[in-house]
Parts: sequence; C-alpha cells; structure tokens
Amino acid sequence: MCRRLTAYLKHLEDGILVAILASMIVLAIGQVALRNVWGSGLAWADPLLRILVLWIALMGAMAATRDRNHISIDVLSKFLPAYLKRPAQFIIYGFTSGICALLAWQGGRLVLMDYREATTAFAAIPAWVCELIMPFGFGVMSLRFFLYGLQALTNKELP
Repeated sequence: MCRRLTAYLKHLEDGILVAILASMIVLAIGQVALRNVWGSGLAWADPLLRILVLWIALMGAMAATRDRNHISIDVLSKFLPAYLKRPAQFIIYGFTSGICALLAWQGGRLVLMDYREATTAFAAIPAWVCELIMPFGFGVMSLRFFLYGLQALTNKELP
C-alpha cells in the first residue's frame, strides 16, 4: 500500500513538472510569435512565466530530493571511519532538514503577508497563490531529508 502511494505521488510530481515545462514552452513560443508577427504580446504572459520558473525550480528540487539527486558535498565521509559515517549522515540530513524547514516557515510567512496585504501578481491573481510552492516545496524537502536521516541512523529502507 505504502509503495503504491509513493509510486503514485512520484508520477504526480513528474506529471506536474512536465505540465509546467510544457506550458512554459508554449507560452514563451506564443509570446515570441505574437511579438514578431503582430507587434504585441499578452500582458500577463511574462509575469506568469516568471512564476512558472519558480514553480518548476522548486518542483525540480523536490524531485531531485526524492530521487536523491540533490547537490551534496561529500568530503567528510571520505575521511571518517566506517562507524562514524551513519551518525554523520544523520547530522547532515538533520541539518539540511532544518534549513528546509526554516525556508518553508519563511515562505509561509511571505504567503501570509501577501494574503493579508491582498497583493496581486498579475491579471488579478493573488500573489499568495503563486507563492504557495515555497512553503509546500521546502516543507516536502524538509520531510524527505528528515526521513533520509532516520534511514541513515536506523539502516532501514523507507518507502
């Protein structure tokens, strides 16, 4: 059951990534065509493209974290004795989880601030809706790094 849910969520994440990328490509090509052929474009397209860049970056970071393809600097483990490698990984994953949790918290504060101020991003779309990916994405990454830390400490495979 848990593995099936994990596989479903992986496909959902990948599908959202593909949808965002495809819409970015179509929108950018459409803007170029509109500007070159008719001399004008859609006023809301450029702000939407900027927001989609934010979404694809954080969705990509979530996918990289999911597949453990995230950037990591692995100098310490080369010099540590074998019995210290697991505790070191636990500490590293815990620290990374904490940083992601802090970024999720601050992203949530930004969303709340823009919600209270009724800030708009473009075309009467509230800015807080566009920014929801920040607390969500960093929250998911924080949870994943926390689980990877537990896995390093217990040596049990997590789904």
